[in-house]
Amino acid sequence: MTTLKSKLQDDLNAAIKERDELRSSTLRLTLAAITKEEVAGKEKRELSDDEVQKVIAKEAKKRREAAEAFAQGGRSEQAEREKAEGVILDAYLPQQLSDDELRSIVTQAVEEAKAAGAEGPRAMGAVMKIVNPKVAGRAEGGRVAATVKQLLAG
Repeated sequence: MTTLKSKLQDDLNAAIKERDELRSSTLRLTLAAITKEEVAGKEKRELSDDEVQKVIAKEAKKRREAAEAFAQGGRSEQAEREKAEGVILDAYLPQQLSDDELRSIVTQAVEEAKAAGAEGPRAMGAVMKIVNPKVAGRAEGGRVAATVKQLLAG
């Protein structure tokens, strides 16, 4: 069974052979971030695929934020490159939920939380507790929280 990390490594080697600079630098940086995470604790350890996925998601999010910052700063060439790197990384992540799918999961969670007696500001935490495991890795936290706030207010 190949791990996600070894798939990244294989894809990096292929990208280097194909002289695909964008892909190889993106994967190289991502593998470095994974290695950094592996040696971060008291002892070196191998990350699980889930943990590797979290690192990739974090890296992809960094690219999106950088692309936005570059675009606002009028540096469209750099913004495009960051976007392209993000697209490469997204291919290693689970399919993101559409707005409709997310809204439907959150709507269900809101009803569940209210049925359990959660109300007011405390409802947010209760709903997030129900939603998070269902959307893990398939929707960014900020997007989830915004949807929950919107539906609780509505």
